[in-house]
Amino acid sequence: MKKIVLASNNPGKVREINQLFAELNIEVVPQSDFGVAEIEETGLTFVENSILKARNAAQHTGLPALADDSGIEVDALKGAPGIYSARFAGVGASDSENLKKLLSELKAIEKAHGNVTRTARFQCLMVLMRHGNDPTPLICQGTWQGEIIDTPQGDNGFGYDPVFYLPSENCTSAQLPADKKNALSHRGKALQCLLDKLAGNSFN
Repeated sequence: MKKIVLASNNPGKVREINQLFAELNIEVVPQSDFGVAEIEETGLTFVENSILKARNAAQHTGLPALADDSGIEVDALKGAPGIYSARFAGVGASDSENLKKLLSELKAIEKAHGNVTRTARFQCLMVLMRHGNDPTPLICQGTWQGEIIDTPQGDNGFGYDPVFYLPSENCTSAQLPADKKNALSHRGKALQCLLDKLAGNSFN
């Protein structure tokens, strides 16, 4: 079984990605298994941050490295929190703190301007680098459309999943079973794009 190091220590991401990569006989392991420290995300776009993280993990481990930068874009907040989704309420903020800030800002806008659109989308930019100096990393993108609701619902997700409502499914992302979420989500779409590119190709 081949190994790819994931430039993240998020157990939710490791679990989701391994479920999909099992079909290619690839094991995805978190960078924490190798003592790789998280690198500062200084990029101004999702793809810049993904490349920074993948390069750092590949250089430190000598293994192919996978990184994604994901976030939620809320139209009423002019695309915020975007690349700052994981630290919207500050560096080291918890999921609940980020959710509270998001809902608070939405309510403040509605109080000032009346009802506003609550449309939003999750974005995922995924990068696979074969080695630390890979000049042509594989880059894939996935987008997932939905709406923001006020009351968190569901326990199957993480991050903003409990307030990301899917009209087509009549539930939030956090209420979907894992296999359904993998098929529909931004990360699932980006991973499927990556799986399609990897199928039959070596990344040694």
